[in-house]
Amino acid sequence: MRALAEKSVDEARVAVGNVIGTAIKTAEQMQTTSKSVQESMQTVVVKGLDQVQENAAATFDFAQKLVRTRDLREAFALQGEFLRSRIATLQAQAKDLGALAQNTLRPSA
Repeated sequence: MRALAEKSVDEARVAVGNVIGTAIKTAEQMQTTSKSVQESMQTVVVKGLDQVQENAAATFDFAQKLVRTRDLREAFALQGEFLRSRIATLQAQAKDLGALAQNTLRPSA
């Protein structure tokens, strides 16, 4: 049962990695009429995709740890730790992306 769960997590990790890879390639190919807008938007998109990759990796790492837990108490403790770290990370990521987007949208003087 554990081997099947680990295999499922690994397969899901590969599938999400492929989707993220495709999204990154698509983002890199986007073009806009203004080079400065393009560069600024690309920075925002790349930063966002980096965050998606980081969050996906953390989630899959959590899933692998979860399938290796020995009992419910350990699983709940692991889940609590994961949720606390993800909330802190998501807050920091939102702040970073917000500042980057604000700087991107600010007209240059």
